[in-house]
Amino acid sequence: MSAPRTRILLVDDHRLVRAGFSLILSVEADLEVVGEAGDGAEAVELCRELRPDVVLMDVQMPVMDGIEATRCIAAEDLSQVVILTTFDHDDYVFAGLDAGASGFLLKNSHAEDLVDAVRTVASGHALLAPEVTRRVIERLARVRAGDRARPEGPPSTGSGRPAYVGSSSEPRDPRLAELTPRELEVLGLVGRGLSNAEVALRLHVGEATVKTHLSNVFAKLHLRDRVQAVVLAYEAGLILPGDVDGPPPG
Repeated sequence: MSAPRTRILLVDDHRLVRAGFSLILSVEADLEVVGEAGDGAEAVELCRELRPDVVLMDVQMPVMDGIEATRCIAAEDLSQVVILTTFDHDDYVFAGLDAGASGFLLKNSHAEDLVDAVRTVASGHALLAPEVTRRVIERLARVRAGDRARPEGPPSTGSGRPAYVGSSSEPRDPRLAELTPRELEVLGLVGRGLSNAEVALRLHVGEATVKTHLSNVFAKLHLRDRVQAVVLAYEAGLILPGDVDGPPPG
């Protein structure tokens, strides 16, 4: 028996754009385009009817834009959403992620990137295109943390900067209390933008071990995906805005 195919809904107010995406995706044996919508309101209704696995969502559309449609779809847990746009603007990415999108990709990405994006999101992972810079996640973290009054902040290293994973001081954010020291390390490195393979190299462990630790982090902190993990790492003081790691040594 063949494995079930990933069911996709295409949402764009330009018919030719939808046709192009459909052509790219339909040749893949494991993917199936089950519907198309020309605006956000139609997309929400079709999601309720068809229950696709992944929605490829344009941003600027009549009747209801892609951001509001994403918010509705995420609120009802109807599907995973990948925001597709021609605009490399922070505001679009920030709004899309805040609305509950699982990924963001530019329309001028290569065909193989589009296919990979669908498969990535369908498998339960979050997707951020290379063009989506760290400042977007930092901004999301600052906005969410800005109004939260915390009597005790992260412990100071003496320079006015919070102590990081790997320091002698334990972070005080109560959400992190259930994590083991190794899980804190993994969360901190993921927050700095490292892939599972890069985390494995940094910690000198197998990639499967990293995946296990990350799954434990998601379960303990009730996180949906990697995007939420990165945001929480900033909120909890494990990472400061502007901190960027290079590739791991070796």
